[in-house]
Amino acid sequence: MPVDLAEELPVESVVTGAHAADWRDALRLAGDGLVASGATTAAYTDEMIAAVDELGPYIVIAPGLALAHSRPSPAVSRTGLSWVGLAEPVAFGHKTNDPVDLVIGLAALDHDGHIEVMSALAGVLADEAGLAALRAAESPDEVLRTLHELADAANAS
Repeated sequence: MPVDLAEELPVESVVTGAHAADWRDALRLAGDGLVASGATTAAYTDEMIAAVDELGPYIVIAPGLALAHSRPSPAVSRTGLSWVGLAEPVAFGHKTNDPVDLVIGLAALDHDGHIEVMSALAGVLADEAGLAALRAAESPDEVLRTLHELADAANAS
C-alpha cells in the first residue's frame, strides 16, 4: 500500500501563498517547515542552500517544482517533508524548469529511509490533475485533504 503523503506532512510544515524574494528565500521557507515539524534543525536549511550554491539548480526536478534537500546529516532528526506553494514563482537558474512555484522540502536520516515517501511523491507529481489541484490549494488543510484524496484514489486502483 503506497504511503499517504498527507500522513507524512504535518500541517505546520505546509505553507500556501508564500512570498519569496529569490530561490534562497524559497529554500528557507521549505527549511522552516522541516524545522517546525522537528525533522531538522536550521543547519539543514543552510546545507540545502549550500548544495544549490555548489551544484546548481539540480533540485528543480520538473517544470515549476523544486525538491529541496541535502545529504543526510546530523541536522536531521527524522525523515520529514515540507510544502511551500509560492504566490509568485521564483527563478532557480534552471534552463528548462524555471520559474518555480512549488518547493517540497525533504529530509532523510539515511540514503534509503525516504524511498517510500519519494515513491508516493512521484505518484502525486505524475498525476497532472492532482498536481494542478495541489498548486491551486489556498490553505494547508486544502493541500493535506487533496493529498489524502490522491492517496485514496491510488489505493483504490
